[in-house]
Amino acid sequence: MLAIGWFAPKWLTFLVTMAAANGLVSLGIVGLMRGGVVPFGQGMMLAIGGYAAALAFNKLGFTDALGLALGGGVMATLVAAPFAPLLSRYRGIFFAMLTLALSMVTYGLLMKLDMLGGSDGFNLGRPTLLGFKLPDERVGFVMYSLTVVLATVMALLARVYFDSTRGLVTVAVRENELRVEYLGGSVRQAMTINFILAAFCGGMGGALVVMSLGHIEPTFSFWTTSGEFVFVAILAGWQSVAAVFVASTVLEVVRSFSSAYFPNTWQLALGLFLLFVIRFLPKGIGSLWMKGPTR
Repeated sequence: MLAIGWFAPKWLTFLVTMAAANGLVSLGIVGLMRGGVVPFGQGMMLAIGGYAAALAFNKLGFTDALGLALGGGVMATLVAAPFAPLLSRYRGIFFAMLTLALSMVTYGLLMKLDMLGGSDGFNLGRPTLLGFKLPDERVGFVMYSLTVVLATVMALLARVYFDSTRGLVTVAVRENELRVEYLGGSVRQAMTINFILAAFCGGMGGALVVMSLGHIEPTFSFWTTSGEFVFVAILAGWQSVAAVFVASTVLEVVRSFSSAYFPNTWQLALGLFLLFVIRFLPKGIGSLWMKGPTR
């Protein structure tokens, strides 16, 4: 995968970079979907991670790409931690609307804060990696490599977590919360941990997106951005980790070519594509190679 990026055209490496970074954000949603809830505020985590990385770069002079990516994840985790115990009590539309409300409050604050660039946001320069300055012609490949490596590591860790006892408890919560409590499990604890892990994935993905784009703005936290991540999660299904990144890549490809050939109706093309997947693959792309419960 990394070797392909060395020879691939710049537009393709950028597309895969964005797909892998956005896939990280959607991976957090899939972790929550395994417990039966869907957050509509993952854009908030994307924005927090992105702004944290950009501010550390511009204000603190910390330019290491790996450190910024990890720092974005940690900052999103710290912000999400106080809300996680509260949100773990809610399900269905209530959980979705509360996470959406948090995301839109964040969007409103970012729009009004002139010190953060207001509605225009602000730029950041070229990052370094492990102390080495990156030449202009190789920045794209280095960010591609870093994003793919981090996405692969997080995907493997997610697979291990999903197959662990706590990860299987999350699936049990999806099926029957009351039975989980009777068996000695803690539903609230499981959902709290899942929300915090989703925040870390979202923050790391946000930092990687910002470093690849070189720009950050409040729309990262807007509800339509969160909707795109939900789109990817539904497209992938909750059974497979790899399917999340496949779905994210499919979204980027469909969006890129649709906006190029149908600039005024590319959202319609995305909607039709999602309807097609829901109709013929109701459990998501992952159901093509994963065998899961019938429900």
